[in-house]
Amino acid sequence: MDSNKETFTEAESLKIGPDSKYTSEETFGTIDGRTESESIAAARQPAPAAYDEDSIQHLEWNEHIRRRPGMYIGKLGDGSHAEDGIYVLLKEVIDNSIDEFNVGAGKRIDIEVTGEGEVSVRDYGRGIPLGKVREVASEINTGGKFDSKSFQKSVGLNGVGLKAVNALSTHCLVRSVRDGMQVSVEFEKGDLISQSEPVPTDEPNGTLVSFHPDNTLFNDYVFRMEFVETMVNNYTYLNTGLQIYFNGKKYYSRNGLLDLLEANLTSEKLYPIIHLKGDDIEAVITHTDQYGEEYYSFVNGQHTTQGGTHLTAFREHVTRTIKEFSGKGYEFSDIRNGMVAAISVRIQEPVFESQTKTRLGSKDIDPQGTMTVNKFVGDFIRKELDDYLHRHPDTAEAMLRKIADTERDRKAMAGVTKLAREKAKKVSLHNKKLRDCRVHYNDALKPGAKEDMRPETSIFITEGLSATGTITKVRDAVTQAVFSLRGKPLNSFGEKKEIVYRNEEFNLLQAALNLEDGIEGLRYNKVIIATDADVDGMHIRLLILTFFLTFFPDLVKKGHVYILQTPLFRVRDKNATRRSAKKKKKDAAEELPDTVYCYSEEERVAAIGRFGNNAEITRFKGLGEINAAEFAEFIGPGIRLDKVDLRNGDTPDKLMEFYMGKNTMDRQNFIIDNLVIEDEPTAEA
Repeated sequence: MDSNKETFTEAESLKIGPDSKYTSEETFGTIDGRTESESIAAARQPAPAAYDEDSIQHLEWNEHIRRRPGMYIGKLGDGSHAEDGIYVLLKEVIDNSIDEFNVGAGKRIDIEVTGEGEVSVRDYGRGIPLGKVREVASEINTGGKFDSKSFQKSVGLNGVGLKAVNALSTHCLVRSVRDGMQVSVEFEKGDLISQSEPVPTDEPNGTLVSFHPDNTLFNDYVFRMEFVETMVNNYTYLNTGLQIYFNGKKYYSRNGLLDLLEANLTSEKLYPIIHLKGDDIEAVITHTDQYGEEYYSFVNGQHTTQGGTHLTAFREHVTRTIKEFSGKGYEFSDIRNGMVAAISVRIQEPVFESQTKTRLGSKDIDPQGTMTVNKFVGDFIRKELDDYLHRHPDTAEAMLRKIADTERDRKAMAGVTKLAREKAKKVSLHNKKLRDCRVHYNDALKPGAKEDMRPETSIFITEGLSATGTITKVRDAVTQAVFSLRGKPLNSFGEKKEIVYRNEEFNLLQAALNLEDGIEGLRYNKVIIATDADVDGMHIRLLILTFFLTFFPDLVKKGHVYILQTPLFRVRDKNATRRSAKKKKKDAAEELPDTVYCYSEEERVAAIGRFGNNAEITRFKGLGEINAAEFAEFIGPGIRLDKVDLRNGDTPDKLMEFYMGKNTMDRQNFIIDNLVIEDEPTAEA
């Protein structure tokens, strides 16, 4: 070893820090061509485990699904989010019934979802062939959709969906009725319990699937009926003439995607919705005064929330067709600003980027490569949209007026935008407000990945350095990022988009989320507003929501914005520290924690009632007061989030004007009418 290089023992190397003369790896010597830290790391590596024939395991089909559910249904969850696994299970069963409707077999589907989590779906199609009911429900890669002659343009292709439902449920019943005969098969966690012989029945043809998702896997789940209702509505919009009875209520659509767009508009449309229909393709288009773009895309009835090749083609050809029709050199971004649209296509054997089918990857409309998806969508849009605009000059005039207004606004702030973009390039290298994570929502899925982590990505928008520091210490650096606000952001209501670029904080937030060119580049699936549960925190929430609703409404409409719930109180048994280790162990076995975190007054009262006179109550005034060890529980697997929703009938512009606009007489009267004056306690004489 070179005499000029210092050598030291492992024990000495571990003293690196303020009390050591060694401060960084750059001061280390080398051992066997490696830095000291590398040598120590190698020494600490455990010896590799034996790898022989006994290391190879074989799992039954249901055990594999239960161990690796992410490969089949994405995340598990507890039903608090629309993308949670219980809704994927329901969707997989309904998809099979929809496929029956699409081949002309059965126009009605009955769906029942109970408060106890029991689900049943009954269709009136052809029914599963009676001799194959068990195989279809329990043998991987078994189904009727590998033959494109039977199901030309179905959603289910891999023979997995019903098997995943079966394996991930404590009880699953599959019953098929064909031509006056019926067969029933029952399972528990995918294991066969009973199978009947064909018996006569008076019931009409079709299939019944009843299941109860496994509570131990789905974390004490609860079906949120509003999520199921949205799913049911989408099915009716995409399958005109289909009747779905959900918990006894009938859902039906006469106008397809036109009804869908009408139901989801939260701003006034500037002209009547353009409705275009062809063979295996349907599209609707309009403009509003909102910023940004908003799209709904579907393939074979599947809601592709992340778009794909069909949506890319749609956006390109709609923009190009409008530009050519106008005869002017409009920018594509000007044409698409304020656009709200939807597209649905049906293709043979679609290829999705994952089992959850949220993004289409198909390049062609069929396995034979007859035509690309881009050409199929492009040919239809160029002809039908151009013809429509020529036949409806009033609609065309209103559309072009909106585009011209957008162009004028863009040019007015061109200088500001240029400077902001130059700044954003530097910011992308180092955003001083952002503590980033390693996985992002817009990343390409890595080949061979055991689990898709992209839906788990989130960013916490925090107030103040103390809260930022706490969250940064305990967050999951793989999927959780943190953005720090300086204080109360600017009230952006009534402002032009120029403010996004002029205001440093807004510009940095836009850059962090990667929203400038639309929501398709969004870096995090969940944008979580994490503020104190006090008046100031509520005000900051409103200011951030105003910013999103004003300039990026699609971010809210697509369900990406959440409010972090944090506990208001901590109630603990003050005698817990005096207990013996034996007593603590007994309590742990009985699942009676010594500390309870309360998110409401009701939870606080219940906790006090449990501990009685031994209750010690702490009131959390802000996020910065919660220590890191505690905070880790609040943003971990048990995180509580309130989703910010916009529905048909909501008028965000009017709401923002009332709460965030000028101090009008209406608001003054509201405050006066709702003001509560508490009497001051009087001292006894």
